[in-house]
Amino acid sequence: MKSACRTLALLLAFGLTSALGNVAIAQEITVYSGRSKSFMDHLFNAFEKDTGIKVNRVYDKTAAIALKLKTEGERSPADVVLAQDAGALGSLSDAGLLAPLPESITARVDPTYVSEEGDWVATSLRGRTLAYSSARVDENDLPASVYDLTDPKYQGRVGFAPGNASFQAFVTAMRLSEGEEKTKQWLLDMKANGVKSFPKNTAIIQGIAAGEIDFGLPNHYYLIRFKISDSKFPVEQTNFEQGDIGNMVNVAGAGVLKSSKNAEAAQKLIDYLLTDKGQHYFVGEIFEYPVVDGVMPHRQHGDLDTKLEQAPEVDLNAISDLNGTLKLLREVGLL
Repeated sequence: MKSACRTLALLLAFGLTSALGNVAIAQEITVYSGRSKSFMDHLFNAFEKDTGIKVNRVYDKTAAIALKLKTEGERSPADVVLAQDAGALGSLSDAGLLAPLPESITARVDPTYVSEEGDWVATSLRGRTLAYSSARVDENDLPASVYDLTDPKYQGRVGFAPGNASFQAFVTAMRLSEGEEKTKQWLLDMKANGVKSFPKNTAIIQGIAAGEIDFGLPNHYYLIRFKISDSKFPVEQTNFEQGDIGNMVNVAGAGVLKSSKNAEAAQKLIDYLLTDKGQHYFVGEIFEYPVVDGVMPHRQHGDLDTKLEQAPEVDLNAISDLNGTLKLLREVGLL
């Protein structure tokens, strides 16, 4: 009897040890994502399936995510941050909240798209563009520069999304390259010229198609999503003249929080986003440009080199003053 009890006790102890071992092995991370649920859920699900690492997800606008992380500081439960633009990532880096990434991750991406501190890395590229109505706009009527949109002939015909992180990064880049006064004056002149504010880029494209506006300032990939569904969708897009700030190329990117207690698993997620599988998802499903060599852009993109030649020179490490841009947008009455 005593022998049986000892055997049972040993089996129970072994079972408990095994269970505790499984708990220790089980991994999960928390991601604060400024990229939308509709964009990222599929990729997070694939990562969970391929690695066994559970991803807890918190979605919000990129600016709100950055503010949340700064407010939480070392107490944040976040392990990874995904942002829509380099400006928000730069502001988190400046605040000392991001940890250096291993070279095995940063070396996979062109140094142009890695922070100087090595604490964030691009996961995809996106370009600012001019979208316009193919039904109501003659190509001879297209503006050469984003600054031309303040001309009275465009009054009430233009839309943008001042609450969108990509637009805010564009304004930050304009402040950096053109100066505070010129940027403020452009925003005031756009407002005086009847610019219409939309909640997001998708609504800009829909507004053009519906006849609410004739021109819009979105990222390039939003129109592609409509064109894939309907090749006759009545909106086209183009670049401004070479070097114009309206052609800015920005990044979506990711970093690991210094406060993360799951840094190794967090790095695995960022590494996964840079695999062929992750890059093909960004290209084939979101219609962004890849950041890893060997992955081809979507056929609807056109040549990436041409897009980069048209883009202005913007140091993505220098557009971290998100707070200054938010303050300016509030000051001119656009937020």
